[in-house]
Amino acid sequence: MVRQLQQAIASDETPTSVSESAAAYEKATVQTSPSDRWNPNVPFHGTQEEWWEHFHKIEEGEFMSLEEYHLKFNAWKKEYLAARGIYL
Repeated sequence: MVRQLQQAIASDETPTSVSESAAAYEKATVQTSPSDRWNPNVPFHGTQEEWWEHFHKIEEGEFMSLEEYHLKFNAWKKEYLAARGIYL
């Protein structure tokens, strides 16, 4: 195919068809590590029950109120900035 195109360019001719069949091409495969548990390139289709189970696992995790979060974040921010010599 490349030779055909090179010859066509050299002779100022435009090829009307390519003699190489589409079956000669193979689909590229993506090699991933078997340790990958989640791949953003592979869609996850789950049942409603699987999604609810996933949400409940998230909800069972550590929970803090918004006020508690702000207190912890502001304490961390103050310590972080003080370590870099920035005082608010």
